[in-house]
Amino acid sequence: MLQSTKDLHGYTIHARDGDLGKVRTLYFDDEGGCIHYLVVDTGGWFSSKHVLLPAEVLGQLDKENQRLAVALTQEQVRQSPEVPKHTSASAYDATGMSTSAGRNIYWSTDPFVLQSVAMRPASVPIPAAPPETPPSPATMQGGGAPLRSTRDVLGYYIQAQDGQIGHVEDFLIDPETWHIRYMVIDTRNWLPGRKVLVSLQWVEHVRWDDMQVVVELTRDRIKNSPEYDPTKPLDRAYEKQLFDFYGQPHYWK
Repeated sequence: MLQSTKDLHGYTIHARDGDLGKVRTLYFDDEGGCIHYLVVDTGGWFSSKHVLLPAEVLGQLDKENQRLAVALTQEQVRQSPEVPKHTSASAYDATGMSTSAGRNIYWSTDPFVLQSVAMRPASVPIPAAPPETPPSPATMQGGGAPLRSTRDVLGYYIQAQDGQIGHVEDFLIDPETWHIRYMVIDTRNWLPGRKVLVSLQWVEHVRWDDMQVVVELTRDRIKNSPEYDPTKPLDRAYEKQLFDFYGQPHYWK
């Protein structure tokens, strides 16, 4: 089942020997939407610091208790590289894949994900032994693309072929492969209260300086697309309806 990143922000980190910290944001690459890092707020009011964890240590989500398991001890989480709290997403530029995940790379067979993006399939268990210390933010790499914060991109405007229509309300990620599948678009300025989904496959490019996501769709197509209800599970029947509406091939085939 797909996971809302807005809901995931604030999940408790469940280390091997107890809970420590909250999810602050996730960093994904520009090209394939693959999650490479998670930023954790490890402290309270006066001792808070943000640390960086690579995606390869992420385990199962416990939605009932809003916890995310990681294959690290509390001390290893505390000793992870610190991230400046006010670092912008644009500061995480990169030219190649050289993260700790690079020592144990699995290649996606999902046509949705670029072949150049490393990921951990659901069939690969969390390693029993902890990985080496992940790189510092200054050396973060993302398969040749800059890494962007899911929290920072919320609110970006959607630029269709014939004008703006809504903004990015949320992302839906696959917690087994850790990549972004959809953007949730709020069209309240045109259709009050209506939300729709747009696959990252249909994004032409992003104007980062202007905070605009440019999609290869018209406003009418987006307006008339199947409505998304975040209170209901997103099933394959809805995805089929969505892809058929846009005349797009089914990624799951």
